[in-house]
Amino acid sequence: MGKFSQTWNLMKESWELLKKDKELLILPLISGILCLVVMASFVYPMVKGQLIVEKNGNQINFNEGKYYVLMFLFYFFSYFIIVFFNSAIVAAVMIRLKGGNPTIRDGLGAAMSMLPLIVAWAFVAATVGIILRMIEDKSELLGKIVAGVLGLAWSVVTFLVVPILVIEQKGPFAAVKESARLLKKTWGEQIIGRFSFGLVFFVLGIPAYLLFFLGASTKSMPMIIMFGALALIYLIILSLIQSALQSIFQVVVYHYVTDKQVPQGFNPVFIDSAFGRKPPTKFGGGSFSRF
Repeated sequence: MGKFSQTWNLMKESWELLKKDKELLILPLISGILCLVVMASFVYPMVKGQLIVEKNGNQINFNEGKYYVLMFLFYFFSYFIIVFFNSAIVAAVMIRLKGGNPTIRDGLGAAMSMLPLIVAWAFVAATVGIILRMIEDKSELLGKIVAGVLGLAWSVVTFLVVPILVIEQKGPFAAVKESARLLKKTWGEQIIGRFSFGLVFFVLGIPAYLLFFLGASTKSMPMIIMFGALALIYLIILSLIQSALQSIFQVVVYHYVTDKQVPQGFNPVFIDSAFGRKPPTKFGGGSFSRF
């Protein structure tokens, strides 16, 4: 509970930083829209059976090889979009922490400058994703549990990969190795950070679920549509804020465990107690001169 409350405080401080650059919320919005486009491009034809079945006379065969190739491409393009825009947010956050006033163009420019690294990481992430998917598809209940555990472990180990890609400009394998190394120092804060962020925003999303319920209880289609639209808009706004705060959280964790300094605008006493260290120094220059 102590770790949980510390992460809650860190999330509030991250929110204060985000309020200085609200326009950064446009980045996860664009990311979400593009991901929906990718999903529609792959999922709909696959569901309709146009890409993964073959007709041989009156017989229809499921093409497993083509299915996994298409799933890999779906994962690749989705990861590429997500990582690209998360990298833009991380770069913009670093500019803010150094005392600058970042713009969306600054973030996108930084992401474009590291395009090969983002493509490489998307390929690695998609490969791991499709392997886990194959394990899950071809296994009984125990195999599905194993795949879920492996997926969770991969998610935790790679928690700091995006900040490492952006700040250190390391390749995907070196970034995973560095993220795993830092994991030994921050495992509690990383796992609880992911959990508490999800839990907090689940609680904040309760009003949307109530709106859905109220709309359905009226049994009036116009009211259902109105309440449903309001709930959907609310959930979209929450998801954008969560995505941005998560990126800020990653930068703060990365910066603290690598430079042992507290970013400007964050409470050194809180971060010290969260990591169990002596009070660190305030944010300096140094490591992030490339931005």
